[in-house]
Amino acid sequence: MDGMQNKDNAKNSRKQIPLRISARLYAELERWAEDDFRSLNGQIEYLLTECVRRRRGGHTPPSDGGERTASD
Repeated sequence: MDGMQNKDNAKNSRKQIPLRISARLYAELERWAEDDFRSLNGQIEYLLTECVRRRRGGHTPPSDGGERTASD
């Protein structure tokens, strides 16, 4: 059972990345996040998710980062 929990935890884990952006862009994203009632981190994740979805042609990106299937 413990091995199964480790797989689930790895699948749902979040990765941390350093992000360097200009002060101007940071301020704009911060205002946008506030307008949408999100944290700045949540807003950035939302925007990146939307960009990936649009790039894939409107399909929701897989939550596990896997490849698209024939049904996508």
